[in-house]
Order: sequence, then C-alpha cells, then structure tokens
Amino acid sequence: MKTLAGKTAIVTGASRGIGRAIALHLAGEGASVVLTARDTGLLDAAVEAISAAGGSAIRIAADLRETATAAFVEQAAADAYGAVDILVNNAGATIRGEFEELTDHDWQDGFALKFFGAVRLTRAVWPHLRARGGSLVNIAGSGGRTPGAQFAIGGSVNAALLSFTKSLAETGLRDGVQVNCVNPGPVRTARLETRLARIAAEKAVSREQALEMFLTGEKISRVAEPEEIAALVGFIVGPCGRSLHGSLIDMDGGATKTI
Repeated sequence: MKTLAGKTAIVTGASRGIGRAIALHLAGEGASVVLTARDTGLLDAAVEAISAAGGSAIRIAADLRETATAAFVEQAAADAYGAVDILVNNAGATIRGEFEELTDHDWQDGFALKFFGAVRLTRAVWPHLRARGGSLVNIAGSGGRTPGAQFAIGGSVNAALLSFTKSLAETGLRDGVQVNCVNPGPVRTARLETRLARIAAEKAVSREQALEMFLTGEKISRVAEPEEIAALVGFIVGPCGRSLHGSLIDMDGGATKTI
C-alpha cells in the first residue's frame, strides 16, 4: 500500500543528495512530486527516475534566493496538481570557514536560500497546507544545536530554522498543519566526498582511512545515507507519523551531545 497516494509534495534542493532522495522516496509512496532546484539537467534526471518507476513528477528550475520564486513554485504546483499537501524545505548549503574570513556576502548568501527561501515558500504554500491538513518538514542540520568553529554560518542558519519550526508548530496547531524539522549530521553526498578526499590528500591516507579519521574527529557512529533521511521524512508525513508535531529530530550519528 502506498501511504501517500493522492498527495502532492514540493521538495526543494531536489536535484541531488538528500533532496533527491526525499523526492524519490515520496514518489515511491505514491505522492506526485514537484522538484525544484537550480540545475536543470540534474532535475530532469531525477524526474526521469521517478517516471521510470511509475511515479508522477514535474521539475521547476529556479533560484529560491530570488523573492519572486516562491510564488512561482506554488503556482506551478497548483497548476500541475491542484493543491499541495507536503512541503519539504531542504534547499541550501552554507560556506564553511574561519569566522574572521567570512564576509558579509557569505553570511547573506547563507541565509538567503536556506532560511529566507524556506520562509517565503512556506508562506506561499501555507494556504494549501491549511486547507488540506498538510505537512511541513524543514531540513536543518546538527550544526543548529552544536555549531563548530568552521560552521558559524551554517550553525546560525540551522538554529534559525529550528526556531522557525517551533514558531510555526504553534501556528500549525491552530491551522491543522503538521510541522517538524529533521537535523541530519554528515550524510554521504558529493559534498562529503569532497571533504573526505581533502582529508585523504592532506594526511596521505586512503579514502577508507580518511573516513575513519572523519568519524573519530566528528565523534559520530557513522555517516548516513541520503535514503535514510528520506525514509524518516516519509515516516513523518505518512499516516504513522502524524503524532510528531513541533519535533526537532536529530538523525546525526550522535553528533548532538546536548540534551
């Protein structure tokens, strides 16, 4: 039985990594999926993968940092499928670096996509979610709870998303909208592979040794697969996850040490 049959989901940052995995998972559970990101080619490949598996999807190549994009995405989703039941705000990557080296542009760009892009799209889609008793999932990150010296921007942006989630959860009680947030730790994506390659080169070790050094340095049990994050999102928005509300769920291999 497909748990999301008859539902429509928007997934941002859906061209690769976690976002792509979420889009494919929700489609596999029967949802019609609107994938949005900036890379047209990668979006087309993801839509083709969904179609080949018997699912329904469209793609919108757009930049959520631009103020008009949220309304455009909402209208395209409504035109294609009539309404929206699920919104997954996943888009956004932030630059790492020493605080004194981070510029105003770095900070502004970090918030522009991951935070303000999520705020604008949520505002545009909220009437649909309210009308259909829908679900919102923000994808933040473990750095929002435990930021490090290299993650000043990312930690701040993720912390803002956590606060945004808690605020909207109260609004969701009034409007009948389920609101939650997932905090992934390190996930096996192209970005992580680049970090591992850098460690391997700097330490003159193998990729496997670099991974072990990374796990030790981060004090985590393992690196997650994108599909694991996707499965958690699918559970949250499915019929068995409806009691989750206002939850900030850490899926980070133990990276978060605080209560």
